[in-house]
Amino acid sequence: MEKNAPLWLGLLLTPGLGQRGAQKLIEEFEVPEAIYAASLTTLESCQVPAPVAQCIHSGRAAELGANEAAAAQQLGIDVVTWGDRSYPALLREIFDPPLLLYVRGRVTALDTFGIAVVGTRRPTLYGKLITERLGRELAQWGLTIFSGLARGIDGTGQKACLEAGGTTVAVLGTGADIIYPTEHRRLADDILAGGGALISEFPLGTAPNPQNFPIRNRVISGISLGVLVVEGGEFSGSRITARMALEQNREVFAVPGQVTQKQAWLPNALIKQGAKLVTEAGDVIEELPSSVRARLQPPATLQIAADAAAEATPPSDSKLAVLKVLPVDAGAHVDEIVNRMHNRLSAPETLALLFDLELEGKIRQLPGKKYLRVS
Repeated sequence: MEKNAPLWLGLLLTPGLGQRGAQKLIEEFEVPEAIYAASLTTLESCQVPAPVAQCIHSGRAAELGANEAAAAQQLGIDVVTWGDRSYPALLREIFDPPLLLYVRGRVTALDTFGIAVVGTRRPTLYGKLITERLGRELAQWGLTIFSGLARGIDGTGQKACLEAGGTTVAVLGTGADIIYPTEHRRLADDILAGGGALISEFPLGTAPNPQNFPIRNRVISGISLGVLVVEGGEFSGSRITARMALEQNREVFAVPGQVTQKQAWLPNALIKQGAKLVTEAGDVIEELPSSVRARLQPPATLQIAADAAAEATPPSDSKLAVLKVLPVDAGAHVDEIVNRMHNRLSAPETLALLFDLELEGKIRQLPGKKYLRVS
């Protein structure tokens, strides 16, 4: 933590000042030390409300910042301010970058090449499987996965990244000392153990208030090279993230979905509007700047993983067997398919085959994990 971090924290915690008010003062005075040294008249001339100016001038703001810095240090949380060299370069470019970031974990993970993976909290089986595959592949390329630690697509992508030995950073909508949802505490621990980080712009102890999440979405997109949307409905929060990515001049990627699935509305709409259609990690890689591609891991790593996956995949005659038992007029549940094949394959193996067949366009998924053959 930098020596002047408590001064930055004091500005963040000053009642009535807010993020943008603090940014305006920084633009005017350049460094926080000058703000605290300014006279009451000078502060008020910057269109700062009188109570806010009094809080800063009296030293109350500095006291709040010092207490917050001590609490963060006790919890092992670092504070990276806008004035630090370790502040993420891409995030510094956006219109309204956070004044500072609370960081649990490896600070250097924030300034790495990465892709944001976002989507619905209630994914379909297809969405979950494609997120797992893309999360692994992007990690194998050496890209960091940025996401929100949320249920559904966010958490699935981050778990897949860790399983592939990659690095992932979670951008929280709470204080850095609070994990939300609580069932992702284990995932949060795994992120830290894997060399990643948990970051937040909100003060310690901030609860998961609904208004916080749209605010943090601009950080998810701003810190990334691009945003990959897997699934999301018409009113999904991921729609905000995609819009912010466009405003921040970031790439937007989307995985196509079945038009009859409500969770496919957002990615399909984004593709109509010009987002890059993605079915594999290579679709993302080829859109990145050449300077970035040159510094990523060679595809040989992907080939090794593909060979290993091929060895574990059932032979192609199993696909033919699955197709043979699938109806064309009504959907069959996974368990029913397994029974029709006389339990030759386990349910997980059958699901993997169904996923491949769906990508090949030979079958399609219906609600309730039911599948039918395309005639």
